[in-house]
Formats: sequence, C-alpha cells, structure tokens
Amino acid sequence: MRQLPVWVAALWWGSLSTLGFFVVPMLFAHLPTPAMAGNMAAKLFSVQTAISTVCGLVLLMLFRSNEVLALVDVPQSATLFVVGGVLLALLVEFGVTPHIVARDNLALWHGVGTGMYVVQWVCAGVVFGKLAKRV
Repeated sequence: MRQLPVWVAALWWGSLSTLGFFVVPMLFAHLPTPAMAGNMAAKLFSVQTAISTVCGLVLLMLFRSNEVLALVDVPQSATLFVVGGVLLALLVEFGVTPHIVARDNLALWHGVGTGMYVVQWVCAGVVFGKLAKRV
C-alpha cells in the first residue's frame, strides 16, 4: 500500500511522456499525411486525458486515505500539483482540442495545447518526484 501512490504517479507521468514525446512525433514522421497523424493523435490524446483524470482521482483518494497517510507523508503541494495537472488535462480536452479539430487558428491553439500538455507533464513529474522521495 505504501508504494501505490508512487506507482500511480509513475503511470501518469510515464504515459504523458510516452505519448507526447515519442508516439505522437512518430505518427507525424511515419503516417502518409499530417491530417492522418493529427486525427490519430487527437484520439490518443483523448485517451490520455482519461488516464490522467483517473490517475489524478486515484491519487487524491489515496492522499485522503488514513492508511496511506500513515505510511507515506504526502506533501500538501503534491495535492495542488495533482489538481493542477488534472485541470490542465481537462482544459486541453474540452477547451483547446475542439479548436484544433476545427482547424480554427491552428497554430495558436496547437501552441496553447502543447504548452498546457508540457505543464501537465511537469505537474505529474513533480508529484512523482515528491512521492518517490517519501518511499
């Protein structure tokens, strides 16, 4: 039980890292057209939003669990980074992605979405780092 929050944070950070920095660039490098790569990337990012949301909610529930709190001293700032990361994931999914899919000022919205994804990745990494130090 002591290591469960670390594993959940590792899944969150690792999935963001793998998708954003390996899988999506490979799609654009190897699929025949950018439109095909973009459509597939949009689907994968939607799945990533679900993974991020579930990991964040599980972490928040574990942080509130008395059993986990007795085993792992969870820093208060970790909770803030979890909430921030999940909110960013949801904002990208429901606020930014519709503009990208509609090709509405694509460069602007793609930049905003990328920036928010990177900040979410940093949030997940901070949570993972803080929890890994505690175990």
